[in-house]
Amino acid sequence: MSVAAPPETAPAVVDRETFAAASGATAVQMADLDLYLRRLTEGNAVMNLVGPATLEVFWSRHAWDSAQLAALEPEALAWADLGSGAGLPGVILAILGKDRPGYHVDLIDSVAKRCRFLQAVVDELALPATVRNARAEELALKVEIVAARACAPLHRLLGFAEPYLRRGATGLFLKGQDVALELEEATRYWDFEADILPSLSDERGRIVRVRRLRRGRKA
Repeated sequence: MSVAAPPETAPAVVDRETFAAASGATAVQMADLDLYLRRLTEGNAVMNLVGPATLEVFWSRHAWDSAQLAALEPEALAWADLGSGAGLPGVILAILGKDRPGYHVDLIDSVAKRCRFLQAVVDELALPATVRNARAEELALKVEIVAARACAPLHRLLGFAEPYLRRGATGLFLKGQDVALELEEATRYWDFEADILPSLSDERGRIVRVRRLRRGRKA
């Protein structure tokens, strides 16, 4: 397991303009993101999608946190977002990859009302995405990258991701300041190879990149 040093100059994303500059999003993509933010705000009023206060810092807390994954695997075309919920990171990735030939994101969530929200967003924005109302571990999709954000503790998340990783995917999992404890717990159940990368959106956050996974004695 290796830990990468933080970049010397990480972009300071605090608002819409700095997000556009840091991510390289086009005017069309920014318009899609604006509409997604409106739909997320409306949806959050009737169901628990994200913390209400986080909508005020959408561009740093949600958009940039999600978009940074695309820069880690710029050539990848096939993504799966486990426990997609509000569409983070999957909808952001689908918007940013919308015009790339062959690009596709599977948005996977076991909660039907969240899937209805996701489907409405996918349809309205004509995103290259498929919404799947299912438990992630019950699917065995062939993708290049399996991603997750605020989905589950790492030892459980690896169980959800195992079918994808077994078929050759790389895992990119957004984690918070307790990542060391999660990694320690995960090693009790799994044998895996991982890089721990700094988050560009939050100095306390980390990205766990998993390339190899096998069940341990307790899995």
